[in-house]
Amino acid sequence: SVLKEEMVSMLEVDNAPREATQPISLSTSGPTVILAIGVNGVGKTLSIAKLAYLFKEQGKKVIMAAADTFRAAAIDQLKILGQRAGVDVICHQPGADPGAVVFDSLEAAKSRHVDVVIIDTAGRLHTKFNLMEELKKIKRVAARGDPTAPHEVLLVLDATTGQNGLSQARYFTDAVSVSGVFLAKLDGTAKGGIVLAICDELKIPILFIGTGEALDDLAPFGAETFVEALFS
Repeated sequence: SVLKEEMVSMLEVDNAPREATQPISLSTSGPTVILAIGVNGVGKTLSIAKLAYLFKEQGKKVIMAAADTFRAAAIDQLKILGQRAGVDVICHQPGADPGAVVFDSLEAAKSRHVDVVIIDTAGRLHTKFNLMEELKKIKRVAARGDPTAPHEVLLVLDATTGQNGLSQARYFTDAVSVSGVFLAKLDGTAKGGIVLAICDELKIPILFIGTGEALDDLAPFGAETFVEALFS
């Protein structure tokens, strides 16, 4: 139908053409740095582990950086998921400077010839100015060793959040330029219709969807499949 076609064209945000099966193309000169951001409770840490697992299954060497140093539980969760995925996690003590964690992770990546570094950040509540400033700082630290880093800034959104998802996306894109969205929790009741608004207004492409709790519950986003599911 015309409506479906219109929705598909809204979702196909092509600010940079991407491979349908592999939306993130890896850097040929050193590690690809992926910065993951999003508020608490959206499933960010699990989403990161899924991505790490995906790259590892493709034969890439991956490390995850535990730059959410505010919560000891966040560091522990990433470590546990790292063990499950078979991926090393670089972490400091709770309360440490997140920028230092990022710096150490990138140094480790160079010395270990790592292909992908995925950085977990605090679930910044988007009303806290200082947290947003810290996010900018993390981004600057990532760019020190490689001016083109971070190569991707992934905003993790919970598919079940309504209009709040749009305000989160707006806020984060003001702080750092977001290059793509990872839509988590698209299992069960979630329809994820909010992504239409995000793609339409902010012109940020959806790169991946998370569909469950397992590490391989991850799929590249397909606009046509997604629109069909909205109508089913």
